[in-house]
Amino acid sequence: MTSENILKQVAAKVSGCDVEDVNEERYDCYGLKVFSANGKEYAIGNDEEADEAVIENINNSLWAFNANFIIDHSKVKYSSELEKSLREMQSKLCESANDLVEALIKDLDKFVEDAISADGRGRFLSSYDSEELEIEIDGEMFFAYRQN
Repeated sequence: MTSENILKQVAAKVSGCDVEDVNEERYDCYGLKVFSANGKEYAIGNDEEADEAVIENINNSLWAFNANFIIDHSKVKYSSELEKSLREMQSKLCESANDLVEALIKDLDKFVEDAISADGRGRFLSSYDSEELEIEIDGEMFFAYRQN
């Protein structure tokens, strides 16, 4: 069975429909394939693919993290002025602040690990409900993230 057929089986299970009713979308979610059925869209992948997707998402959205979380992982010591300045920068620059925030972070791998540990992958990959659904097909675990 091809990888796409397995992913369609996962999509059918989480959507509550038959595999024939599942369509693969032309876009992805940080590398995860997106499937739709019954008016629902899910990004789906195995554990490794979900890890890669969440890392990419977090790396692209460093600017949006809570200022205290950023400072806790930064090379600088906390002060209320620093927190206020960081929040202002995030507010004014939005996505353009990403490189500046990354420069503050002491250990990006630890930052990502702590973010996932605190909120789970679903928080970053499921724009609908922040949930991660686990589905087993033929002894292999897959993870689905609702998009709409």
